[in-house]
Amino acid sequence: MTVKEGTLLWEPTEKIKEESVITKYMRWLNSRNGISINNYDELWKWSVTNIEDFWESIWDYYNVKSYTTYETVLKEDTMPGAQWFPGATLNYAEHILRNAKKGKAAIYAQSEIRPFSEMSWDELIDKTASVAAYLRQEGVEKGDRVVAYMPNISETVIAFLATASIGAIWSSCAPEFGVGSTLSRFKQIEPKILFTVDGYRYNGKSFNKMETVSELEDNLASIEKVVVIPYLNQNPDISGLKNVSYWKDTLGSDEELSFEEVPFDHPLWILYSSGTTGLPKPIVQGHGGILLSHLSLQGIQGDLTSKDRFFWHTTTGWMLWNVVVGSMLTGSSIVLYDGSPTYPDLGVLWRLAEKSDMTSFGTSPSYILSCMKEGIKPKNTFDLPNLDTFHYTGAPLSPEGFHWVYENVKENVRVAPSSGGTDICAGIVGGSTILPVHAGEIPQGCLGVSVYSYDENGQPVYDEVGEMVITKPFPSMPLFFWNDLDGKKYKESYFDMFPGVWKHGDLLKITNRGSAVIYGRSDATINRMGVRSGSSEIYNAIEKVPEVLDSLVVDLSGYNHKPYMPLFIVLREGITLSEEIKKSVNIKIRDEVSPRHVPDDIFVIEDIPKTLTGKKMEIPIRKILLGTPVEKAASIDAMSNPGSIDYFVKLAESGGFMN
Repeated sequence: MTVKEGTLLWEPTEKIKEESVITKYMRWLNSRNGISINNYDELWKWSVTNIEDFWESIWDYYNVKSYTTYETVLKEDTMPGAQWFPGATLNYAEHILRNAKKGKAAIYAQSEIRPFSEMSWDELIDKTASVAAYLRQEGVEKGDRVVAYMPNISETVIAFLATASIGAIWSSCAPEFGVGSTLSRFKQIEPKILFTVDGYRYNGKSFNKMETVSELEDNLASIEKVVVIPYLNQNPDISGLKNVSYWKDTLGSDEELSFEEVPFDHPLWILYSSGTTGLPKPIVQGHGGILLSHLSLQGIQGDLTSKDRFFWHTTTGWMLWNVVVGSMLTGSSIVLYDGSPTYPDLGVLWRLAEKSDMTSFGTSPSYILSCMKEGIKPKNTFDLPNLDTFHYTGAPLSPEGFHWVYENVKENVRVAPSSGGTDICAGIVGGSTILPVHAGEIPQGCLGVSVYSYDENGQPVYDEVGEMVITKPFPSMPLFFWNDLDGKKYKESYFDMFPGVWKHGDLLKITNRGSAVIYGRSDATINRMGVRSGSSEIYNAIEKVPEVLDSLVVDLSGYNHKPYMPLFIVLREGITLSEEIKKSVNIKIRDEVSPRHVPDDIFVIEDIPKTLTGKKMEIPIRKILLGTPVEKAASIDAMSNPGSIDYFVKLAESGGFMN
């Protein structure tokens, strides 16, 4: 069945609407404020017109605990420089752990190394208290940095909560990151403590990381103690480390859990940009801003409550790990998985969904595409009675991808696409339980996020592609970049195109009914003889060709004054590139994108270079093909498949492919 962009696929029943968190919130809001808001569109418009009233309502609805009274909601309505809730003192970790319910599971976890397990809220609190006591004992104080070279396992959540509870600042890298990528992040912030595993397993292969950890310790002069979690091996060799403890040494304290009172804008964690244009930017976000943003995103927007079990396949190097932990603010339990989503087969995450009785399943478009290509039909194999929401983000998803979920996962599940970013660690556009789902579209702007699509003159446009912008302050926008004292890099990153307006860097179309379509990064825009297109439009067209598994398009126009755009494709096993396949690809692009976006050449490759979060590396590959040395163009250690880049390096060195 052919599904077009905008085809209606799902509508909430009256029962779903009636029982949703957002409906209960609207009733409460109407009564509290003496207003009449009856649907999502009205609520969104009110939330971005009255941003102070909206964020204060989130504070009140969720009974945010502050040790002191705030002076005002928003001191200055400016970007950058907005200051939220000055005078308030609170603690993010406290707002997660206050949801503890005796005997109830807080965390469900599984990995390629460990079998499925549960951790109760009681155990989570006890271990968090012990690790917090250990950190204090080691001299960690408010504002010190604690870092983790850790996978998506329970110990990482515990270490984070312990760090936040004492007012220290958290930062993490996945152990898939190599020495160079990890140091380029951690060296900038001078951490005092490093939590690490001895190794990990991915796709059935074991990776011992003790040599890497030793190099990290040697090159991070600020590190005073390394804490090793035996993960790959029960008795790892730690002889190469100087100041080291085992994870078990951090446990066993009988100290009661306590929380450091910190200002609303006290740094909570440091996330990082991808680092494709220099050192990764260390993005600092605060306790209060993240608290309010996640309560709105996960509670009101996401409909999460203590009945839910929330999962997203992510690593600790992606902001979605932070969002998963943030879902616990609603009382939701979380489901963690460390390992490949395709090992030993594509059913591994669906088996986890069944075993954990998951209510929310989060993944990437590439995983959905893999399931589609392999003919996976979860609804015929797995019992998923309580799965009510199917999330995806990270890249655009074709209308056929939406349709696949309804045909093969569950007819009455809500597909919940979203797009946000590391920069704010929250959503910008997303779905809601009370909104319908249309194929290929993200239902609406997120509450409190004044998102628009701007043309090059800074004017809002509808039903055409423009720059995604945010026109008003948002609580979880970065406080600052670490070591960016004058704020120059911060301003250049978001406010260089439209002064006073946040430019996010994505191409966005907002339809006349308020839904959104993402077309990829604006800096990967392909302008062919005056016709602009996001790369995702081309991928959606190409990947309908049955013989094509994956693709990468790179616009090299301007090189030697030539308009040149090659296409790189991965074919199914046993298939060779024929004139018939070329013709099929070109026809799809001509018919569904534009004749001007038909590629000048098609190359068959074995694998598409991708980041650890699954994003295609269009811009780094473009730089390599235009002659930039690979070490300046791409962060190899931050790739999921670093060997795939060799092809492009050799292609660039040959110099003859564009003649």
